[in-house]
Amino acid sequence: MNLKRAGLALLLIVGIGSCANGQADQIDHSMHDKNARHDAGALTEPGQGAFAALSEIVVRLEADPETDWSQINLTALRNHLVDMDLLITDTVAAHTKLENGLRIEVTGDQRSLAAAQRMVSAHAAFLRDAEDWTIDVTHGDDSVIMVVTADAKRTVSKIKALGFYGLMASQDHHRAHHWGMALGGSAH
Repeated sequence: MNLKRAGLALLLIVGIGSCANGQADQIDHSMHDKNARHDAGALTEPGQGAFAALSEIVVRLEADPETDWSQINLTALRNHLVDMDLLITDTVAAHTKLENGLRIEVTGDQRSLAAAQRMVSAHAAFLRDAEDWTIDVTHGDDSVIMVVTADAKRTVSKIKALGFYGLMASQDHHRAHHWGMALGGSAH
């Protein structure tokens, strides 16, 4: 173990020990001053995905002197990022393999199911344009049903391998979509 890894391991152990001893609420946030900023350039993650996405967009908006702040809607983007988190962390996707694809039933509590209802149909539109597959989405009172099928065996294998969460993450349009939302565009 090199010295850097040993130091990181020690910091991790001390940090876990502090949290386990109830000291997590005593974290010193005083480093949010200008003196702490000079080393921040090497960091790439501010600690939480939604915060990171918002932070990246705010930096870009602030850097553009042409930003029309009257059109910016970061609250809509934040709400969409919450939906993304709920979809990934708080839903359950039951997969039924079909000969030519998958039938997926997504369930969850009221809040996560509402997020799934908002997101699945919208994302299905992006997926339909990207591959030679067919996607049907129906909303029930307590589930969202997504059926994804294809004729080509390779595409069928891809559908089955991706499953619901992989399908929802595929087709890398998310950054452009989030940028458009921040600029005041539609969530879906």
